[in-house]
Amino acid sequence: MSKALSTTPANNPELRPDDVADVETNHHNQYVTFAVAGEMFAVPIAPVQEIIRMPEVSHLPLAPSTLDGLANLRGRVLPIINLRRLFGCTERDSDDATRALVIHIGQPLGFVVDRVASVVTIEPGEVESSDSIQSIVKADYLTGVIKHPRADGSGHDMLLSIDFARLVEAQFGALAVARSDATTTLAGSVETGCSVNATEAEDGTGGGELRLVSFSVAEQEYALDIAEVQEIVQLPESVSELPNTPGHVMGVISLRQRLLPLVSLRSLFGLPRQPYSEQQRIVVTTLPGGLHVGLVTDSVKEVLSVPRAQADPMPGMLSSSGQMQEFSSICRLDGGKRLVSIIATDRLLQMPAIEQALDLARGAGGGQSGDSMNKADTPDDSGEDSVESSSDDDAQVVIFRLGAEEFGVPIMSVQEIVRVPEALTRVPKTPGFVEGVINLRGTVLPVIDQRSRLGLPLIERNERQRIMVYLLGGKRTGFIVDSVAEVLRIPRAHIVSAPAMSQEQSQLISKVAKLDGDKRLVMLIEPEHLLQGREVLALDRIGGEPLPPAPEPQVFAKAA
Repeated sequence: MSKALSTTPANNPELRPDDVADVETNHHNQYVTFAVAGEMFAVPIAPVQEIIRMPEVSHLPLAPSTLDGLANLRGRVLPIINLRRLFGCTERDSDDATRALVIHIGQPLGFVVDRVASVVTIEPGEVESSDSIQSIVKADYLTGVIKHPRADGSGHDMLLSIDFARLVEAQFGALAVARSDATTTLAGSVETGCSVNATEAEDGTGGGELRLVSFSVAEQEYALDIAEVQEIVQLPESVSELPNTPGHVMGVISLRQRLLPLVSLRSLFGLPRQPYSEQQRIVVTTLPGGLHVGLVTDSVKEVLSVPRAQADPMPGMLSSSGQMQEFSSICRLDGGKRLVSIIATDRLLQMPAIEQALDLARGAGGGQSGDSMNKADTPDDSGEDSVESSSDDDAQVVIFRLGAEEFGVPIMSVQEIVRVPEALTRVPKTPGFVEGVINLRGTVLPVIDQRSRLGLPLIERNERQRIMVYLLGGKRTGFIVDSVAEVLRIPRAHIVSAPAMSQEQSQLISKVAKLDGDKRLVMLIEPEHLLQGREVLALDRIGGEPLPPAPEPQVFAKAA
C-alpha cells in the first residue's frame, strides 16, 4: 500500500502490521494523523500496530465508561476505548470512516477515532510545546503541537501530538498490581472449577446433598448427577443419520473434534418422537471407561441441590423387571408432589440400546476404535489416566446471558439454578443490595439482580430469567440472570487473561474464553468476588433461618 492513507472513507484501507513495519523501516519520523470531534491529532507510528475498521465488541461490566468493550482481533482479545467519551465530547454513531487505532502500550489497545487522515513525516522543527494550547485534550496528555505544512502550500495543519501511554495511565494506570494478582486467582478457580466446592468440603455443607441436572422428557422429570454431565448443548436442526439404525439412535454429530452418538430418551423410554424445537437439549454424559453419549431431552430444567434423605432407591420390583434398570433412585421434592427419577450412567452402558449407539458411532468414524472416538480428545487412549488428563485440560462452565453478552462460571460453583418466582418478597432489615428473598425449601434465600451487581440496566422480570445459587461466605445467595444458555467444556488453551480495566472488574472477570473459532467471547466470572466482604457479612443476618411471617410483604419487580 502507499505510505499515506486517503481521507476518502471508501479508499481508506486497513493498516496491517506488515504495513506499519514497512512504513517505520523507511521513515523514522512517521506519524499517523486522525480526527476526533473536529480536532486533528497525531501519534508516532512506532507503537501503532494496526488501523482497523470498527469491530464488534462485547461489553465488559465494571469497566470504566470510556471502554466500549472487548473485540476479537484474529484470536486476540482487544480492549476498545472510545476517545470521544474519554475526552468528554459528544458521542456519535460509527460510520464508514470510523477506525480503531491499535496501539501497543504494555498490551494492545484499540482507540476509536472519527477518521484516519494520513501517515506523514514530521521534521523536528515542526514540533512546538503544548503548554499554551487549550484543547479538548488536557495538556498533560499532549507531547506537543505540530505545525505541518499542507501539500498544496496553502498553510499549515495544526496537529496535537498525544502521549497515549500517559492518557491510559490516567484512566487505568493504578491497575498494574491488581491485574497481576487477579489473573492468578481466576486461573485456578475457573480452569479447575473447584474453588467454591472446596469451601463446601471444608465446612461440610455439601456432604449431605445430591447435585443434579434435571431435564424433562414428555413432561416427566429426570436427572443426572452433575459430575457425570460433560456439556449441555442445543440440538442442531440437522443430525447426520446413520443407515439401518434402531429408532432410539438419532444419529451422530461432531462435537469437540469427536463423533458423538445421540440417543433419544423419548424413544428409549418407549415414547413417540417429537418434532424439532429450539428447547431440545443434548445432555452429554460420561459413561464408564470414558465413553461419551448424547442424551436428547425435551428441555433442560434446572440444577438442583437435593438432600440425600429425599432420594429413595428405586423400588426393587420395578428395577428387577428390566424395564427401569437405568434408574438408580427417585427424589421426592415439594413435599412429595414432584418426583425426579435419577439416571445411573453405569447402568446406561449395560443397556443394549446404548451399546448399539456407541457401535454405530464407531462405524461412522471409519473404523476408529471406540476409545479414540468417544473419549475426550487426547493422543493417548490407553486407559483411565488419559481420561483424567483430558479432563484436566478443560474447564466445565455454565454459560448465562445478560443482554447480548455471555458469561460463564465454573459448574461446581453453582449450587442450583431455579426459576424466578412471580414476585420477590422484601423482608425488613435486609441489606439494600438484596432485591428480595424467596423460600427455597423452607429457608430464606437472598436474591440479588446480577445486572445490578455488574452495573447494567435493569429489565422487567420475564419467564426466561433464572436464579443461579452460589455458596458465598458459607451462605447460599441467588443471582438473577437473563437466561441460562448451556454447559460447556472449554479447553484451557481457549481461556486467556481479560484486560484489567478497573480494580473491581479485574477481580471479578480476569479471564475470557474464545469460542467458535474465536468469533465468540465469553467472560468468565469468579463467584467468590460477586460480593464484597462487608456484603457477605450483611447476608449473615438473613440466610439459613426459616422464612419469617410477614403480614403484608412488600412485593416488587424492577423495571428498566
